[in-house]
Amino acid sequence: MEQQGNKFISPGGWFSMIYPNDWSEFEDREGSFLFYNPEKWTGNFRISAYKPSGKEAGNMDYGREFVKLELKENSAASLVTVGRLECAYSKEMFLEEEAYYVTHTWITGIRDVAFECSFTVPKGGDCTEAEAVIASLEARKEGEKYEAELIPVRLSEIFLINESYDFVASAVKDKLKKDFQGVEDDLENIQQIIKIGDIKQKQREVWLSFGMVVCTILCNEIEGFQWRTLIDGNREAPVLLHLESKVLIDPMKLVWSKVKNGEQPDVIEEYKQVMEQITK
Repeated sequence: MEQQGNKFISPGGWFSMIYPNDWSEFEDREGSFLFYNPEKWTGNFRISAYKPSGKEAGNMDYGREFVKLELKENSAASLVTVGRLECAYSKEMFLEEEAYYVTHTWITGIRDVAFECSFTVPKGGDCTEAEAVIASLEARKEGEKYEAELIPVRLSEIFLINESYDFVASAVKDKLKKDFQGVEDDLENIQQIIKIGDIKQKQREVWLSFGMVVCTILCNEIEGFQWRTLIDGNREAPVLLHLESKVLIDPMKLVWSKVKNGEQPDVIEEYKQVMEQITK
């Protein structure tokens, strides 16, 4: 039976997991991914993944050894089974702002990937949600070809979208002396920047930024668009999905694909074509 929830595939494709529909991803320390329900907080779920390096690279027992090491070094840890996974489990209570919380920690592994998962809840809080996420963990095999997937937009792609917007807004202000609002009228400003001709053909990231900002304008102006993360082989990129029509807009194809073929992109025309697609 297929598990219900949203799918998360880690940057680099090390692992995947299923998390509750009402959870969202939030910024955390580097190498750690944080999820919780922003509407009704039930706990903070964190997950970090590790792979062997150096002489240990390719060690298919790394995950299992990681669990054994935790059991050996942490006297508070005990061996439990979550789904099909053996985990070294421990918990710790702490006081914060006159309230008691408990952090539950599970150390587990699959082949050459080790995981550290924690769930911080109010004292007496339920861990069922976290255990279901851990049970869903899959280590993706390096070099194996997986089908392309659309998943809820990750923070890593949100950062790219925001960086692109800031870059284009700054370019418009610097070159045209105009403010950038992220609305349909700004398409003319983007086209003027392109016509100035300062951007070299090989500046792929710059052209991609224009495509992402066109998508941001679509998202701002038209109801029903949502960002997604596309995972397709080594490509991990933000794309825009129109929920009703199921039309998928790839920022790369809006601008960069045209430039790569020696054409001058027309963002106003591309915007019109998207409008036609979603209203068919």
